[in-house]
Amino acid sequence: MAIFSVYVVNKAGGLIYQLDHYAPRTDTEKTFSFPLDLVLRPHDERVVVAFGQRDGIRVGHAVLAINGAEVNGRFTADGKDVLEFLGNPANYPVSIRFGRHRLSSNEKLMLASMFHSLFAIGSQLSPEVGSSGIEMLETDTFKLHCFQTLTGIKFMVLADPRQTGIDTLLRKIYEIYSDFALKNPFYSLEMPIRCELFDQNLKLALEVAEKAGPFGPGS
Repeated sequence: MAIFSVYVVNKAGGLIYQLDHYAPRTDTEKTFSFPLDLVLRPHDERVVVAFGQRDGIRVGHAVLAINGAEVNGRFTADGKDVLEFLGNPANYPVSIRFGRHRLSSNEKLMLASMFHSLFAIGSQLSPEVGSSGIEMLETDTFKLHCFQTLTGIKFMVLADPRQTGIDTLLRKIYEIYSDFALKNPFYSLEMPIRCELFDQNLKLALEVAEKAGPFGPGS
């Protein structure tokens, strides 16, 4: 079981804190001969697998490195177009590393804002007055848990579907936020959280949650 990441979103929908705690390893590197037996397509400024998944390489995985050198979106380390490079027989055999692309800071900001909007829509769609909004989204590989405070701050945790104790963890994170961000005289409300004590105590809380599940008395 594992906790993947933590997001804190202010009442306006802005991302004010994000921590990547654990990233499952999805990278696969193989050496290919020409022609490449995978169909690649450009998507969102990246080159991704569109067809032909095999040996741990899945549809949607992006090209992360070629011959050991990291790629930059749709371009190789020396500035060549990835698709053109892989379409040239003279460049084979070639070693390619595939995997799930890492979200950029801008993508994380955008996703936090999108969830804020979905949360509001969920509240409005509720047949009952005073809905708390979206508390959990579930997929086959992770669950997104959300806790919104009375002041509108949202604490979001992405975790393994089997991870227990997340509801208690969310309130523990709120407690840490209150103790080490709100009580910090240098912190401004609604602004990004940059506090070493907040970081340290949050990471400790995540480690405790992963090992023990729910928090015990006095934790």
